[in-house]
Amino acid sequence: MKEVLYSPPIIFALFLMGFALMYKWFSKYSADGKAGEHTYEPYACGQRDVENYVNPDYSHFFPYAFVFTVVHVLILVVATAPSDAVLLPVVYVVAGILSILISFKR
Repeated sequence: MKEVLYSPPIIFALFLMGFALMYKWFSKYSADGKAGEHTYEPYACGQRDVENYVNPDYSHFFPYAFVFTVVHVLILVVATAPSDAVLLPVVYVVAGILSILISFKR
């Protein structure tokens, strides 16, 4: 019985019910009414009527984040691989190196 109670679907259902009850209970404290006068106006850095809005570009950051993710997953897979499975970590490392090379190829 204890194994069934601690299974992921049961725990998920318990958390879902708990959050639904909290949502229902805390909803009586939420703000009611219509949207304010300036609700849908642009707002940036404490100034209204912003004409020159800066949209940051993270395209140069993506390859480094991708490399970090690939290396992190590779380390986890290789570190937790069973000792009798030699080929699987090698395949993962080769695939990771290949994906990093493809990522930085122009």
